[in-house]
Amino acid sequence: MKFDVDDLVDNIYEAAVIPDLWPGVLSELVRHGEGDGALLFTTDGNDFRYVTSPGFEAGTAEYVAEGWPARTDRAARLFAKQHAGFLTDLDVYTAEEMDAEPVFRDFLRPRGFGWGVASAITVPSGDRLIFNVERAFSRGPVTRDVVARLDALRPHLARAATMSARLRLQTVRVAAQVLDVVDIPAAVLGKQAQVLSVNAGCSKLYGTAIREARRLTLNNQDADRLLTRALDGISTELRNSTRSIPIPATEELGPMVLHILPVRRAAADLFNAASAIAIFTPVALSAPPDLSVLCGLFDLTGAEARVAREIAACRTIEEIAAQTGVSINTVRTQLKSVLAKTGTHRQAELVGLLAGAGSRNRPDR
Repeated sequence: MKFDVDDLVDNIYEAAVIPDLWPGVLSELVRHGEGDGALLFTTDGNDFRYVTSPGFEAGTAEYVAEGWPARTDRAARLFAKQHAGFLTDLDVYTAEEMDAEPVFRDFLRPRGFGWGVASAITVPSGDRLIFNVERAFSRGPVTRDVVARLDALRPHLARAATMSARLRLQTVRVAAQVLDVVDIPAAVLGKQAQVLSVNAGCSKLYGTAIREARRLTLNNQDADRLLTRALDGISTELRNSTRSIPIPATEELGPMVLHILPVRRAAADLFNAASAIAIFTPVALSAPPDLSVLCGLFDLTGAEARVAREIAACRTIEEIAAQTGVSINTVRTQLKSVLAKTGTHRQAELVGLLAGAGSRNRPDR
Protein backbone atom coordinates (compact mmCIF):
# COMPACT_ATOMS: atom_id res chain seq x y z
CA MET A 1 0.00 0.00 0.00
CA LYS A 2 1.48 3.36 -1.05
CA PHE A 3 1.11 6.45 1.13
CA ASP A 4 1.67 10.07 0.08
CA VAL A 5 3.35 11.27 3.25
CA ASP A 6 4.12 14.76 1.96
CA ASP A 7 0.45 15.49 1.25
CA LEU A 8 -0.55 14.17 4.65
CA VAL A 9 2.03 16.36 6.41
CA ASP A 10 0.74 19.41 4.50
CA ASN A 11 -2.79 18.56 5.57
CA ILE A 12 -1.73 18.21 9.22
CA TYR A 13 -0.31 21.73 9.28
CA GLU A 14 -3.33 23.10 7.43
CA ALA A 15 -5.60 21.59 10.10
CA ALA A 16 -3.54 23.38 12.75
CA VAL A 17 -5.05 26.69 11.61
CA ILE A 18 -8.34 25.39 10.15
CA PRO A 19 -9.74 23.01 12.79
CA ASP A 20 -12.58 21.79 10.55
CA LEU A 21 -9.96 19.90 8.54
CA TRP A 22 -9.03 17.53 11.40
CA PRO A 23 -11.63 14.87 10.45
CA GLY A 24 -10.02 14.60 7.03
CA VAL A 25 -6.56 14.29 8.56
CA LEU A 26 -7.83 11.57 10.90
CA SER A 27 -9.31 9.73 7.92
CA GLU A 28 -5.83 9.72 6.35
CA LEU A 29 -4.35 8.50 9.65
CA VAL A 30 -6.77 5.56 9.56
CA ARG A 31 -5.41 4.58 6.16
CA HIS A 32 -1.81 5.31 7.14
CA GLY A 33 -2.14 3.33 10.37
CA GLU A 34 -4.11 0.46 8.83
CA GLY A 35 -6.97 1.04 11.22
CA ASP A 36 -10.75 1.25 11.10
CA GLY A 37 -11.31 4.56 12.86
CA ALA A 38 -9.37 7.38 14.48
CA LEU A 39 -9.93 10.16 16.95
CA LEU A 40 -8.09 13.11 18.39
CA PHE A 41 -9.17 14.05 21.87
CA THR A 42 -8.09 16.52 24.50
CA THR A 43 -8.48 16.27 28.23
CA ASP A 44 -7.46 18.25 31.32
CA GLY A 45 -8.68 15.59 33.73
CA ASN A 46 -12.23 16.95 33.82
CA ASP A 47 -13.19 18.02 30.33
CA PHE A 48 -13.14 15.59 27.37
CA ARG A 49 -13.43 16.92 23.83
CA TYR A 50 -12.87 15.02 20.62
CA VAL A 51 -13.09 14.89 16.87
CA THR A 52 -13.17 11.66 14.88
CA SER A 53 -12.64 10.34 11.41
CA PRO A 54 -15.86 10.15 9.36
CA GLY A 55 -18.05 7.23 10.40
CA PHE A 56 -16.48 6.94 13.86
CA GLU A 57 -18.59 9.63 15.52
CA ALA A 58 -21.45 7.50 16.87
CA GLY A 59 -19.24 5.00 18.67
CA THR A 60 -17.13 7.76 20.21
CA ALA A 61 -20.24 9.64 21.36
CA GLU A 62 -21.46 6.44 22.99
CA TYR A 63 -18.08 5.99 24.66
CA VAL A 64 -18.30 9.48 26.16
CA ALA A 65 -21.99 9.22 27.10
CA GLU A 66 -21.35 6.04 29.07
CA GLY A 67 -18.53 7.75 31.01
CA TRP A 68 -15.69 5.56 29.77
CA PRO A 69 -13.05 8.35 29.79
CA ALA A 70 -13.28 8.31 33.61
CA ARG A 71 -13.75 4.53 33.89
CA THR A 72 -10.53 3.41 32.26
CA ASP A 73 -6.84 4.12 32.85
CA ARG A 74 -6.00 3.64 29.18
CA ALA A 75 -5.09 7.33 28.66
CA ALA A 76 -3.33 7.60 32.03
CA ARG A 77 -1.09 4.65 31.20
CA LEU A 78 -0.27 6.18 27.85
CA PHE A 79 0.77 9.53 29.39
CA ALA A 80 2.71 7.75 32.15
CA LYS A 81 4.99 6.19 29.52
CA GLN A 82 6.16 9.68 28.46
CA HIS A 83 7.00 8.24 25.06
CA ALA A 84 7.55 10.64 22.15
CA GLY A 85 5.94 8.34 19.66
CA PHE A 86 3.09 5.91 19.13
CA LEU A 87 2.43 2.96 21.44
CA THR A 88 0.15 -0.02 20.94
CA ASP A 89 -2.20 -1.34 23.61
CA LEU A 90 0.23 -4.20 24.16
CA ASP A 91 2.92 -1.63 24.99
CA VAL A 92 0.92 -0.35 27.96
CA TYR A 93 -1.03 -3.49 28.97
CA THR A 94 -0.19 -7.16 29.14
CA ALA A 95 -2.52 -9.48 27.23
CA GLU A 96 -3.93 -10.66 30.57
CA GLU A 97 -4.57 -7.08 31.69
CA MET A 98 -6.37 -6.33 28.44
CA ASP A 99 -8.64 -9.34 28.93
CA ALA A 100 -9.57 -8.05 32.40
CA GLU A 101 -9.75 -4.32 31.59
CA PRO A 102 -13.45 -3.29 31.36
CA VAL A 103 -12.99 -0.86 28.46
CA PHE A 104 -11.76 -3.70 26.25
CA ARG A 105 -13.97 -6.42 27.67
CA ASP A 106 -17.23 -4.48 27.98
CA PHE A 107 -17.03 -1.73 25.37
CA LEU A 108 -14.51 -2.17 22.56
CA ARG A 109 -14.57 -5.91 21.90
CA PRO A 110 -18.38 -6.25 21.93
CA ARG A 111 -18.36 -3.60 19.17
CA GLY A 112 -15.75 -5.39 17.10
CA PHE A 113 -12.75 -3.28 18.18
CA GLY A 114 -10.00 -3.88 20.71
CA TRP A 115 -6.61 -3.14 19.16
CA GLY A 116 -5.29 0.39 19.14
CA VAL A 117 -2.22 2.52 18.63
CA ALA A 118 -1.93 6.01 20.10
CA SER A 119 0.37 8.88 20.96
CA ALA A 120 0.02 11.22 23.96
CA ILE A 121 1.07 14.85 23.62
CA THR A 122 1.16 17.61 26.24
CA VAL A 123 1.26 21.10 24.75
CA PRO A 124 2.48 24.31 26.49
CA SER A 125 -1.09 25.59 26.97
CA GLY A 126 -1.71 22.68 29.36
CA ASP A 127 -3.88 20.70 26.95
CA ARG A 128 -3.30 16.93 26.94
CA LEU A 129 -3.94 15.40 23.55
CA ILE A 130 -4.11 11.87 22.24
CA PHE A 131 -4.07 10.79 18.61
CA ASN A 132 -5.61 7.33 18.54
CA VAL A 133 -6.10 4.84 15.71
CA GLU A 134 -8.43 1.92 16.47
CA ARG A 135 -8.64 -1.29 14.50
CA ALA A 136 -11.00 -4.26 14.40
CA PHE A 137 -10.23 -7.03 16.88
CA SER A 138 -10.44 -9.60 14.11
CA ARG A 139 -7.44 -8.00 12.35
CA GLY A 140 -5.07 -8.66 15.25
CA PRO A 141 -2.62 -6.38 17.06
CA VAL A 142 -1.03 -3.34 15.39
CA THR A 143 2.30 -4.30 13.86
CA ARG A 144 5.69 -2.65 14.40
CA ASP A 145 5.93 -1.42 10.82
CA VAL A 146 2.65 0.48 11.30
CA VAL A 147 4.00 2.01 14.52
CA ALA A 148 7.17 3.11 12.71
CA ARG A 149 5.09 4.67 9.94
CA LEU A 150 3.02 6.64 12.46
CA ASP A 151 6.12 7.63 14.44
CA ALA A 152 7.40 9.46 11.36
CA LEU A 153 4.29 11.63 11.50
CA ARG A 154 4.32 12.22 15.25
CA PRO A 155 6.59 15.34 15.26
CA HIS A 156 4.29 16.99 12.73
CA LEU A 157 1.18 16.10 14.74
CA ALA A 158 2.77 17.48 17.92
CA ARG A 159 3.83 20.74 16.27
CA ALA A 160 0.41 21.20 14.67
CA ALA A 161 -1.35 20.61 17.99
CA THR A 162 0.93 23.10 19.75
CA MET A 163 0.32 25.67 17.01
CA SER A 164 -3.45 25.26 17.32
CA ALA A 165 -3.36 25.69 21.08
CA ARG A 166 -1.21 28.83 20.90
CA LEU A 167 -3.34 30.41 18.19
CA ARG A 168 -6.51 29.87 20.19
CA LEU A 169 -4.94 31.20 23.40
CA GLN A 170 -3.87 34.34 21.54
CA THR A 171 -7.44 34.70 20.25
CA VAL A 172 -8.68 34.59 23.85
CA ARG A 173 -6.31 37.38 24.89
CA VAL A 174 -7.24 39.56 21.94
CA ALA A 175 -10.95 39.10 22.66
CA ALA A 176 -10.56 40.53 26.15
CA GLN A 177 -8.35 43.39 24.99
CA VAL A 178 -10.80 44.41 22.25
CA LEU A 179 -13.47 45.00 24.89
CA ASP A 180 -11.22 47.62 26.48
CA VAL A 181 -11.82 49.77 23.40
CA VAL A 182 -15.47 50.18 24.35
CA ASP A 183 -14.72 50.34 28.08
CA ILE A 184 -16.63 47.17 29.02
CA PRO A 185 -15.21 45.20 31.95
CA ALA A 186 -14.91 41.65 30.65
CA ALA A 187 -13.29 38.28 31.31
CA VAL A 188 -12.79 35.28 29.06
CA LEU A 189 -13.64 32.00 30.78
CA GLY A 190 -12.33 28.52 30.08
CA LYS A 191 -14.09 25.16 29.98
CA GLN A 192 -14.11 24.86 33.79
CA ALA A 193 -15.11 28.52 34.28
CA GLN A 194 -11.51 29.43 35.07
CA VAL A 195 -10.45 32.98 34.17
CA LEU A 196 -8.24 32.84 31.10
CA SER A 197 -7.90 36.57 30.51
CA VAL A 198 -9.33 39.85 31.78
CA ASN A 199 -9.24 43.34 30.38
CA ALA A 200 -8.27 46.43 32.37
CA GLY A 201 -11.83 47.28 33.36
CA CYS A 202 -12.44 43.81 34.78
CA SER A 203 -9.17 43.71 36.69
CA LYS A 204 -10.34 46.77 38.67
CA LEU A 205 -13.30 44.75 40.00
CA TYR A 206 -11.09 42.33 41.92
CA GLY A 207 -11.55 42.83 45.64
CA THR A 208 -14.82 44.72 45.21
CA ALA A 209 -17.09 42.60 42.99
CA ILE A 210 -14.81 39.64 42.20
CA ARG A 211 -12.93 37.32 44.55
CA GLU A 212 -9.54 35.82 43.74
CA ALA A 213 -10.20 32.17 42.87
CA ARG A 214 -9.49 29.61 40.14
CA ARG A 215 -12.91 30.11 38.59
CA LEU A 216 -14.78 33.40 38.22
CA THR A 217 -16.23 34.03 41.70
CA LEU A 218 -18.35 36.95 42.87
CA ASN A 219 -18.16 38.50 46.33
CA ASN A 220 -21.94 38.61 46.65
CA GLN A 221 -23.05 35.09 47.60
CA ASP A 222 -26.50 35.26 46.01
CA ALA A 223 -25.07 36.53 42.76
CA ASP A 224 -22.32 33.91 42.86
CA ARG A 225 -24.90 31.14 43.21
CA LEU A 226 -26.62 32.40 40.06
CA LEU A 227 -23.25 32.62 38.32
CA THR A 228 -22.44 29.01 39.22
CA ARG A 229 -25.78 27.90 37.82
CA ALA A 230 -25.23 29.88 34.63
CA LEU A 231 -21.76 28.43 34.09
CA ASP A 232 -22.97 24.90 34.79
CA GLY A 233 -25.73 25.49 32.25
CA ILE A 234 -23.22 26.47 29.59
CA SER A 235 -21.01 23.44 30.22
CA THR A 236 -23.99 21.09 30.00
CA GLU A 237 -25.62 23.00 27.13
CA LEU A 238 -28.70 23.86 29.23
CA ARG A 239 -30.57 26.63 27.43
CA ASN A 240 -32.75 27.73 30.35
CA SER A 241 -29.99 28.66 32.78
CA THR A 242 -29.89 32.27 34.03
CA ARG A 243 -27.19 34.17 32.13
CA SER A 244 -27.88 37.74 33.26
CA ILE A 245 -26.92 38.04 36.90
CA PRO A 246 -27.71 41.10 39.02
CA ILE A 247 -24.98 42.26 41.40
CA PRO A 248 -26.32 44.54 44.16
CA ALA A 249 -24.68 47.85 44.97
CA THR A 250 -21.93 48.06 47.58
CA GLU A 251 -20.23 50.99 49.27
CA GLU A 252 -17.54 50.89 46.58
CA LEU A 253 -19.62 50.11 43.49
CA GLY A 254 -23.07 50.76 42.09
CA PRO A 255 -25.31 47.88 41.00
CA MET A 256 -24.25 45.88 37.94
CA VAL A 257 -25.53 43.11 35.74
CA LEU A 258 -23.13 40.33 34.79
CA HIS A 259 -23.90 38.82 31.37
CA ILE A 260 -22.53 35.38 30.49
CA LEU A 261 -22.17 35.00 26.72
CA PRO A 262 -21.45 31.44 25.54
CA VAL A 263 -18.70 30.96 22.99
CA ARG A 264 -20.07 28.72 20.25
CA ARG A 265 -17.41 26.95 18.26
CA ALA A 266 -17.07 24.43 15.48
CA ALA A 267 -17.36 20.93 16.89
CA ALA A 268 -13.97 20.06 15.49
CA ASP A 269 -12.17 22.95 17.19
CA LEU A 270 -10.67 21.13 20.16
CA PHE A 271 -8.22 23.91 20.88
CA ASN A 272 -10.61 26.78 21.52
CA ALA A 273 -9.96 27.29 25.21
CA ALA A 274 -12.85 29.67 25.83
CA SER A 275 -16.36 28.61 26.81
CA ALA A 276 -17.83 32.03 27.64
CA ILE A 277 -17.21 35.75 27.91
CA ALA A 278 -18.34 37.49 31.10
CA ILE A 279 -19.34 41.15 30.70
CA PHE A 280 -20.06 43.48 33.63
CA THR A 281 -22.59 46.22 32.83
CA PRO A 282 -23.22 49.06 35.31
CA VAL A 283 -26.87 49.81 36.14
CA ALA A 284 -27.35 53.55 36.47
CA LEU A 285 -30.90 54.32 35.43
CA SER A 286 -32.83 57.46 36.36
CA ALA A 287 -36.08 55.94 35.06
CA PRO A 288 -37.44 52.41 34.65
CA PRO A 289 -35.75 50.77 31.65
CA ASP A 290 -37.31 50.12 28.26
CA LEU A 291 -39.23 46.84 27.91
CA SER A 292 -36.87 45.49 25.24
CA VAL A 293 -33.90 46.22 27.52
CA LEU A 294 -35.54 44.29 30.36
CA CYS A 295 -36.27 41.35 28.08
CA GLY A 296 -32.70 41.32 26.84
CA LEU A 297 -31.10 41.72 30.24
CA PHE A 298 -32.98 39.04 32.10
CA ASP A 299 -34.63 36.82 29.47
CA LEU A 300 -38.09 38.07 30.52
CA THR A 301 -41.25 37.55 28.53
CA GLY A 302 -43.08 40.65 27.36
CA ALA A 303 -45.64 40.33 30.18
CA GLU A 304 -42.93 39.80 32.80
CA ALA A 305 -41.01 42.83 31.51
CA ARG A 306 -44.11 45.02 31.84
CA VAL A 307 -44.62 43.88 35.44
CA ALA A 308 -40.95 44.51 36.23
CA ARG A 309 -41.11 48.00 34.76
CA GLU A 310 -44.22 48.91 36.70
CA ILE A 311 -42.73 47.57 39.94
CA ALA A 312 -39.64 49.70 39.24
CA ALA A 313 -41.99 52.67 38.90
CA CYS A 314 -43.25 51.88 42.44
CA ARG A 315 -46.72 50.74 41.40
CA THR A 316 -48.54 48.13 43.47
CA ILE A 317 -49.59 44.69 42.29
CA GLU A 318 -53.20 45.82 42.45
CA GLU A 319 -52.47 48.86 40.29
CA ILE A 320 -50.65 46.74 37.72
CA ALA A 321 -53.51 44.23 37.57
CA ALA A 322 -56.06 46.99 37.01
CA GLN A 323 -53.91 48.68 34.38
CA THR A 324 -53.16 45.51 32.39
CA GLY A 325 -56.58 43.91 32.77
CA VAL A 326 -55.37 40.66 34.32
CA SER A 327 -55.99 39.13 37.73
CA ILE A 328 -53.93 39.96 40.81
CA ASN A 329 -52.87 36.30 41.01
CA THR A 330 -51.57 36.47 37.44
CA VAL A 331 -49.49 39.54 38.27
CA ARG A 332 -48.15 37.82 41.39
CA THR A 333 -47.14 34.78 39.32
CA GLN A 334 -45.41 36.99 36.77
CA LEU A 335 -43.63 38.91 39.51
CA LYS A 336 -42.45 35.66 41.09
CA SER A 337 -40.93 34.65 37.74
CA VAL A 338 -39.29 38.09 37.42
CA LEU A 339 -37.71 37.77 40.87
CA ALA A 340 -36.37 34.32 40.01
CA LYS A 341 -34.90 35.44 36.69
CA THR A 342 -33.28 38.55 38.13
CA GLY A 343 -31.95 36.73 41.17
CA THR A 344 -33.76 39.02 43.60
CA HIS A 345 -35.96 37.89 46.50
CA ARG A 346 -38.08 40.95 47.31
CA GLN A 347 -39.75 43.74 45.38
CA ALA A 348 -37.45 46.24 47.07
CA GLU A 349 -34.39 44.46 45.70
CA LEU A 350 -35.90 44.44 42.23
CA VAL A 351 -36.62 48.18 42.46
CA GLY A 352 -33.07 48.81 43.62
CA LEU A 353 -31.62 46.76 40.77
CA LEU A 354 -33.70 48.36 38.03
CA ALA A 355 -33.55 51.92 39.34
CA GLY A 356 -29.82 51.84 40.11
CA ALA A 357 -30.32 52.68 43.78
CA GLY A 358 -29.57 50.71 46.95
CA SER A 359 -32.52 48.56 47.95
CA ARG A 360 -32.16 49.47 51.61
CA ASN A 361 -33.82 52.82 50.80
CA ARG A 362 -36.91 51.20 49.27
CA PRO A 363 -39.74 49.91 51.46
CA ASP A 364 -41.35 46.56 50.68
CA ARG A 365 -44.88 46.59 49.37
